[in-house]
Amino acid sequence: MFFASSSLLNSRASRHISGWSVVAWAMLVGLVLTAPLAALSGIPDSARSNVGWLVVAGVGNVGGLVLAAYAFRWGKVGVVAPILATEGALAAVIAARLGESLAPNVVFLLVVIMVGVVLAAGTPDPFPLEHERLALSSGLAVCGAVFFGVSLYAMAHLSGELPISWVLLPARVVGVLALTVPLVLSGRLQINRRVAPLVLGMGSVEVLGIAVFSWGARENIAIASVLSSQFAPLAAIMAYLLFRERLGRVQIVGVIVIVAGVSGLTVWG
Repeated sequence: MFFASSSLLNSRASRHISGWSVVAWAMLVGLVLTAPLAALSGIPDSARSNVGWLVVAGVGNVGGLVLAAYAFRWGKVGVVAPILATEGALAAVIAARLGESLAPNVVFLLVVIMVGVVLAAGTPDPFPLEHERLALSSGLAVCGAVFFGVSLYAMAHLSGELPISWVLLPARVVGVLALTVPLVLSGRLQINRRVAPLVLGMGSVEVLGIAVFSWGARENIAIASVLSSQFAPLAAIMAYLLFRERLGRVQIVGVIVIVAGVSGLTVWG
């Protein structure tokens, strides 16, 4: 739910200001929320030995959000979100490749989810938006999913080593140092009254979403990663209800397959 809300807020904000500015503001909001919590918990002893994972988590999350912002700028939430949802599958595959086992039923359900994603995102759109650029938005979303997948695995790894407040911190620090500060100094940080509540909400729900994911990943990285992909059908449904974005029949079938796969993973995974 949190990631779905973030996607919707990202899609609206990126239509009015640059994707760089959207993420810069969201990361600043997130840093304001997470820095005091991290300070209260103190510097953990394992922080130094996990610097590499902290950097990977931060860069992956920020890079994914920027790519997602531009993908949403040129495409529908209902098309872009399912592509981004492959982040969970990518993180699960990384977990499996690095030693965490996947049961046969989980592998089957992963395949089901991937088929749903292909149907939802890889078929022609019969109801395109006026400004839609399907190839560009899909390509950006694929790249964003790769960044998110790597970041999710890194955060899941860190969740077993560090307090959740420290798992949340890296992306916010990277975002502020790499985006917010340079944009402020160059005078290119954009904002207006319409966008301000959107980036405030996006920064807040991103923190909540990652906190919940990190908590779940302490039990099983692969399952938590794939379950996080459920934001795609939720975002598609919410985009239809709120923005009247329509999907074709095959795309709707894809969303249903994703929901079925994720539900099965919840019950039998």
